[in-house]
Amino acid sequence: MNEAILQDAMRLRRAGRLAEAAALYSAILREQPRHFEALHALGILRYQAGALDEAERLIGEAVLVNPEAADALYNRGSLLMRMSRPSDALACFGRAIALKPDYAEAFGNRGALLMQFGRPAEALADFETLVRLRPSLPQAWFNLGGSQMKLDRLDDAYESYGRALALKPDYADARRGRGSVAFTLGRHDEALADADAVLKSNPRDAAAWELRGNVLSELGRHEEALASYDNSLALVPANADALYHRGHNLMALRRVDEAARAYEKALGIAPDRPYARGYLAFAKLCSCDWAHIETEAAAVTTELRAEKLVSPFHALVLCSGAEGTLAATRAFAAQNYPPQKPLWTGERYANGRIRVAYLSANFHDHAVARQIAGVLEHHDHARFEVIGFSYGPEDGGVMRPRLKQALDRFIDVRGESASAIARRLRENEIGIAVDLMGFTELSRPEILSYRPSPVQVNFLGYPGTMGLDYVDYLIADATVIPESDSARYAEKLVRLPHAYLCTDNARAISPRVPSRTEAGLPETGFVFCCFNHSYKIVPAVFEVWMRLLRALPESVLWLSPANAAAAANLKREAAARGVDPKRIVFADYVAGDADHLARLTCADLFLDTLPYNAHATASDALWSGVPVLTVKGEAFPGRVAASLLSALGMEEMVASSLEAYETMALKLARDAGSLAALKAKLARQREIAPLFDTARFTRNLERAFTAMWELSQRGLAPEAFRVTDIP
Repeated sequence: MNEAILQDAMRLRRAGRLAEAAALYSAILREQPRHFEALHALGILRYQAGALDEAERLIGEAVLVNPEAADALYNRGSLLMRMSRPSDALACFGRAIALKPDYAEAFGNRGALLMQFGRPAEALADFETLVRLRPSLPQAWFNLGGSQMKLDRLDDAYESYGRALALKPDYADARRGRGSVAFTLGRHDEALADADAVLKSNPRDAAAWELRGNVLSELGRHEEALASYDNSLALVPANADALYHRGHNLMALRRVDEAARAYEKALGIAPDRPYARGYLAFAKLCSCDWAHIETEAAAVTTELRAEKLVSPFHALVLCSGAEGTLAATRAFAAQNYPPQKPLWTGERYANGRIRVAYLSANFHDHAVARQIAGVLEHHDHARFEVIGFSYGPEDGGVMRPRLKQALDRFIDVRGESASAIARRLRENEIGIAVDLMGFTELSRPEILSYRPSPVQVNFLGYPGTMGLDYVDYLIADATVIPESDSARYAEKLVRLPHAYLCTDNARAISPRVPSRTEAGLPETGFVFCCFNHSYKIVPAVFEVWMRLLRALPESVLWLSPANAAAAANLKREAAARGVDPKRIVFADYVAGDADHLARLTCADLFLDTLPYNAHATASDALWSGVPVLTVKGEAFPGRVAASLLSALGMEEMVASSLEAYETMALKLARDAGSLAALKAKLARQREIAPLFDTARFTRNLERAFTAMWELSQRGLAPEAFRVTDIP
């Protein structure tokens, strides 16, 4: 009797008369509560109707009646997935596969769960089985691509997504996935094409708009990137990642107050999002928005000490002297730049000359290029073959041709992946690879993760450790990193005999010095200046500056060109401290370096910042004959100006505290004779002291390179050392 009812129920189910079928299955179960087919089928009907708890009870009972029923186990697993019971679901799929080794659907679902559990290697095995069993199933290839991407098998993932698209050309998820892989591989044109293809068929695909924004951001097309993020956020307003990256593009466009608001919104959605708190605090510093800056900086310091993910550059700016900087930098480096399979594995190079490669995105009109140009020109090309690897923009200025002229070879690697650039270094048998950027804007430390060279060095562009075991050395000096601070650095420290910051004594200063009026300054009165970036200006230092202006009614403070938000906020802060905002003068942008150096001579005294000093800007002022007054800070970024002044033989301009700094500034402003004597000394020292002796600096740097190379050639591990000066 039950068999006939079962056949009727199955017929009704196939006909879509589900309620009638369910009634018949229920009738069977009233007479025979352990009837497997009725339990299983009614469970599926309840599942389809959304009665999940009842469905789970029924299918669970069916499995108890027949534990060998692979389909029932699979269906129960699918139901448990929907009920957010992934561990139980995983067990069901495993049992189903054990009973039916070619159960493709079970492999697919188990693989998906393993991905949720963060077990991509196991998921990969399931998806590989799935594509073997169902090679014509587009989703199988899509899932395989996802697991390969998670395991950084990017080329394989790209191919798998392509296979899915070959089977189903309108498969938006696969096209978006392939675009994401292409983006990660640095194949930006392909990534953009895939994002655009998705959007052509569905302009409301928020993820595709976000991908498009990411690609355009990487290409430096920041306005277009913003428009893409805005489209994505219009569709999914609570997307913390899109808000976060929107903030990055606003920062690149110097719309720093808007960037801060974007980071605040991102943190409101995802309070624990890595790095976001540091970006928020940095954006507020850049806009000189100090309303809650102490709280924001303290929050970043707390994250730093808890070894949470904090951008190392933000740690340098916001957490000067804080313990835990090395540990946090190591955590950041491990997360973002893990070591790859080494390209150099101990081979000896016999090229005659030591091949040194400088790696940078700043081989154009940039502070780093201006500092190192003279060194490149003074290198001993009989002993060193000097090569530039450039992955930054061409700005059409005069610096890039000068650098090309100074180098033995200039290799433009824009648009190439990190692995491709690393292979170039290895193929060129580069003995010493010098990263000039660290963790600054457009840096690519991942190039060195492939260990393309026997010796790898952190130098010049980043005043801190990179926390990477594959970066062997950091070039510094005894002032910026005293012996007592050595343990804070992952690299072996090489201390040059004078300042680590190189200079170029061929930098031209325009013979035409503008009048003060032309420079936007009053013709009379004392001119304090500071051409540091706005993020280095902090309330404690600004308080000192305002007290100086109040004490000297005819004086002004001349600052570098600032973003609109910073200029408005600084003027407002001045007014709040009883100083006429008109006495804060912002310099206009000057394209020519020689013209900028000439106009600097309109200033009487350069006031440095703390805890992050002037670096290249201090060098500029001193080269122009403007005395620099600083305070030696707690860590590398706050000791650079002291290092420069020591190498110049003008240690008296290094104050012991902010109070002493204020006293010295006031004395020099009131005593014309003392200031004149100081400027005369600076003019003399500029000609004879080591700071601006570019040839001498280069010889010392080459001694450092030679010692590193000899240790490597002898098969010895890197070790710290000091370079002895031989004038």
